[in-house]
Amino acid sequence: MAKPKLILDYIYDNEAKQADKVYMTQPVGGGQVVDYTWRQTVDQARRMAAHIKAMKLEPGARVAVLSKNCAHFVIAELAIWMADCTTVAIFPTETAETISYVLEHSGASLLFVGKLDIWPAQKPGVPSDLPCIAFPLAPKTSYDSWDAIVEKTKPLTGRVGRVGTDIAVLLYTSGSTGTPKGVMHSFERVTKVGEGMLQELKTYIGADTEIRALSYLPLAHVFERAWLEFSTMISGNAHLYFADSLDTFLADLNRARPNVFISVPRLWLKFQQGVFTKMPPKKLDRLLSIPILGKIVGRKVLKGLGLDQVLLAGSGSAPIPGELISWYRRLGLNLMEGYGMSEDMAYSHMSTPKVNAPGAVGAPLPGVQVRISKEGEILIKSPGQLVGYYKRPDLDAESFTEDGFFRTGDRGERRADGLLKITGRVKEIFKTSKGEYVSPAPIENKLNAHPMLEACMVSGAGHSAAYALVVLNEELRPKQKDPAVRAQVEAAMTELLADVNATLPSHEKLQMLVIAREPWSIENGCLTPTMKIKRSRIESDVDTKVETWYSGKGKVQWA
Repeated sequence: MAKPKLILDYIYDNEAKQADKVYMTQPVGGGQVVDYTWRQTVDQARRMAAHIKAMKLEPGARVAVLSKNCAHFVIAELAIWMADCTTVAIFPTETAETISYVLEHSGASLLFVGKLDIWPAQKPGVPSDLPCIAFPLAPKTSYDSWDAIVEKTKPLTGRVGRVGTDIAVLLYTSGSTGTPKGVMHSFERVTKVGEGMLQELKTYIGADTEIRALSYLPLAHVFERAWLEFSTMISGNAHLYFADSLDTFLADLNRARPNVFISVPRLWLKFQQGVFTKMPPKKLDRLLSIPILGKIVGRKVLKGLGLDQVLLAGSGSAPIPGELISWYRRLGLNLMEGYGMSEDMAYSHMSTPKVNAPGAVGAPLPGVQVRISKEGEILIKSPGQLVGYYKRPDLDAESFTEDGFFRTGDRGERRADGLLKITGRVKEIFKTSKGEYVSPAPIENKLNAHPMLEACMVSGAGHSAAYALVVLNEELRPKQKDPAVRAQVEAAMTELLADVNATLPSHEKLQMLVIAREPWSIENGCLTPTMKIKRSRIESDVDTKVETWYSGKGKVQWA
């Protein structure tokens, strides 16, 4: 029987069959870019793999990568695999404490240090005796440089294969609650996911169309890794572009002119708010409602965002308001919501052109089984299912049903048309002092649809009613001390509170909206690296103020 084709086999095929095709384009500053063909990509990977092999690490040794997205992240992953090792990617925004934990827990034997913004604060988390190699775009370090090693090292030859059961990647969850967990994925499952993702992409852009994508969501996270890196490795008919910096993002996006663009709800919301700073929502809505003119305006808005050539726009990682999806579709952008997690390599549910609805996360992808437990929890069995949690057999036992379904921790409903709707997290649901349960996520989605808001969190465990802490958008925050602006915000938030409460059952109605003083960010610890809110951290920060808010009489209060 023929040996199953694994992801590295696809890589070698791309190296042989389309050696001179450009696979990646990397900005290097000053508007300059460097292209990497398949020949160049695999040649560098082979040379670095030979260097790692010379270190005499044990089979399956964990090799860590700490870097923002860049071409060398992808090349390093290939080198790690060719050297019979396992990749451990660390979020480039992590603290020294978390970096230290991941390196120690994984038992990393080597660390690649790449493109980073806060390296001086992170360096203390790296053990002084751990071998490190610096990518070409890394901050200044004393480590051996990638280029110097590649230049002097002869490449591995032939097809260095792996076994399907070998662990390819060790994914550390972004840690919205508790300590990050190491999720193990084998080459067999990584390959199946990459193949499946590629087929989904082809249904949108066409079987023979080149995939063009801008890679900017953290590659340390499963969403970007699976949908863009693994699928394009398998395809070969793909061009990955990278972003230089936040300041150059729009220019980088316009360079790529992607036909596939994936993002997270918080960023889709920011893009919308950026549009609103140039054109008030009511005016845009009026223009979009005019036949013919509406289509012209929509195309112009999308071109300004660099998204006018996108055939598949995806949102995942967290719930997105249905109203926001509908807004983008009015512009002419085919925005679809999907559902997945680290534990199934993001291979779970996806909306399709034929089967989709704002507020639903799609239908099961091919090979995925799903059911809802008696408690309302979504249970999934996926071709991308994790092998297990690294060093945590206790979690393995807790996380699966007797017949092998993974307990997602999400609550959901199956619609009559087969679409899945997420109704909240099992552990996020809280009880008021009246003994009634409140599910925050659906309420937050209703609030987040308002153009004045950037983010929100519904809380209130143990109190007579729930409340919401809200963050104003970037345009309003600098003006919030202006009495006229405050009055405008209070009037809009009072109306929003009434509108949202009118849609909720009595036990979930919000007592008040509280406007946060500062935005939530990755840097201040209120967001995970994938921009999910850290509820426990935010609740801890405001704990001493909550009683004051409840004793106040205003429906809208300023924190």
